[in-house]
Amino acid sequence: MTKWVRFRHQSAVGFGSLGGDRIIVHTGDLFDAPTANGHTLALGDVQLLPPVTPSKVIALWNNFHALAAKINMPEPPEPLYLLKAPTSVTSPGAVVKRPQSYDGKVVYEGELGIVIGKTCTNVSAEEADAFILGYTCVNDITAADILHKDKTFPQWARAKGFDDFCPFGPAIATDVDPSALTVRTILNGDERQSYPIADMIFTAQELVSRISHDMTLLPGDLIACGTSVGVGTMKDAVNRVTVAIDGIGELHNEYRN
Repeated sequence: MTKWVRFRHQSAVGFGSLGGDRIIVHTGDLFDAPTANGHTLALGDVQLLPPVTPSKVIALWNNFHALAAKINMPEPPEPLYLLKAPTSVTSPGAVVKRPQSYDGKVVYEGELGIVIGKTCTNVSAEEADAFILGYTCVNDITAADILHKDKTFPQWARAKGFDDFCPFGPAIATDVDPSALTVRTILNGDERQSYPIADMIFTAQELVSRISHDMTLLPGDLIACGTSVGVGTMKDAVNRVTVAIDGIGELHNEYRN
């Protein structure tokens, strides 16, 4: 397994792989045979950035058996998804602030993220692993009261597209089988979500395949696989959120009302 990160050190942006509490700095292209350049940096000396810069963020809805049963919704015959604005992406450790244009309920959604590694069009589920760089942690923040505010038009894009409403990272883990892992979300020290990725209605490979038949996926694109039970409101003035997937990492952020 390799865990890739992107960072800012002084005024320069770089990328590398994690080795304990240090970053093994690489040069070249993350998606095309990156090469270690012999330098390392202490994690404490850098600012971690989103591990890639997606051209698009694709977010799933109703992709877990347990959640579909809880909300009494039929399981979809094909993936249901929306697009989050690329400007919603923010760094691990970032402070996310309430949008000035919104005063309603804001919720966390801890999720598995798929990061695409190669341009991907019309691939089969059996081929999908060859196009996946790895997996990461996502907090798909949502302004929940906006969704059905207008009875004529569900506002998914606006509710999920505010600036900084998509923290992800801190790393992309390669060569990992996410179906054996569990997503946990901790809010202000209390565990609020703990659900198995194996409960997904559509597996990671099926998602990549089916979405690639709708649109071309590019290196760095992020698929947020949807969440399960335990979504909740961030009510405090300062809300410390951790999305943890053992074997991948822990994403820490604050949301401030």
